[in-house]
Amino acid sequence: MELSLVPIHNPAQDNVILGMSHFIKTVEDVHEAIVSTVPRARFGLAFCEASDRCLVRLTGTDDELIALARDNALAIGAGHSFVLFLRDMYPINILRTLRQVPEMVRFFCATANPVQVIVAKTDQGRGILGVVDGFSPKGVEGPDDVEKRRAFLRTIGYKF
Repeated sequence: MELSLVPIHNPAQDNVILGMSHFIKTVEDVHEAIVSTVPRARFGLAFCEASDRCLVRLTGTDDELIALARDNALAIGAGHSFVLFLRDMYPINILRTLRQVPEMVRFFCATANPVQVIVAKTDQGRGILGVVDGFSPKGVEGPDDVEKRRAFLRTIGYKF
């Protein structure tokens, strides 16, 4: 077995969801789930088929994000994994909906942080072992940090 780190290429620091699913129907079901939850959503999805022709299947509403998802999925190269890039919305807007998609297995991350994917390569193929999402903690929040956190959540409309 060989291990490697594959960085997610995300030049605009868009939100990305990396996960595992099963079955080719994932592509249509995720697309429908997103546009039903966030009308006019901008996204790109790439799903790595793990049997038959083993193609990267694509969908989305934004050509740039579809290409970004495709390129990252090819770099990771793990069967049944998917890469979903989001713009002008947050993962919190769709994670609950995505959990209801019957083919969904798990999420490794949902973030706009830099991500490194830990990939194992065997004679059979490649698999995702986990991710490094962002950076290590640098301390514990104090009263000023609490106020900044609360103000930020209210500024973006998630708390009143």
